[in-house]
Amino acid sequence: MTVSPRRNRPRRDENANLDADRVRQGVASVQQWTDGAWQVRGIGAGASVKTYRCPGCNQEIRPGVAHLVAWPADGLGDLTDRRHWHSGCWRARDRRGPAVQRGRSAPRY
Repeated sequence: MTVSPRRNRPRRDENANLDADRVRQGVASVQQWTDGAWQVRGIGAGASVKTYRCPGCNQEIRPGVAHLVAWPADGLGDLTDRRHWHSGCWRARDRRGPAVQRGRSAPRY
């Protein structure tokens, strides 16, 4: 019979210091872009339960898809100023122009 050695150090509960809201909603950070400072918070796939429209590509962000939420960091806005973005669209927003809305019958030039 093989005996494993005894642990001399007590096990720390690694999850004890995590706040449930911070785990679910992520930690907001301030990012500086050419159009100003933005509060940005990552939303995990498990916390994404609604469908949103990404302003970068004008495509849907389906429930269960990890993405991020951005809003102006100046503190002057309200909840209607929050926008849900695909992570790649947010990173590429300085390199691409605004999404042009066209009708189905409009020429594509």
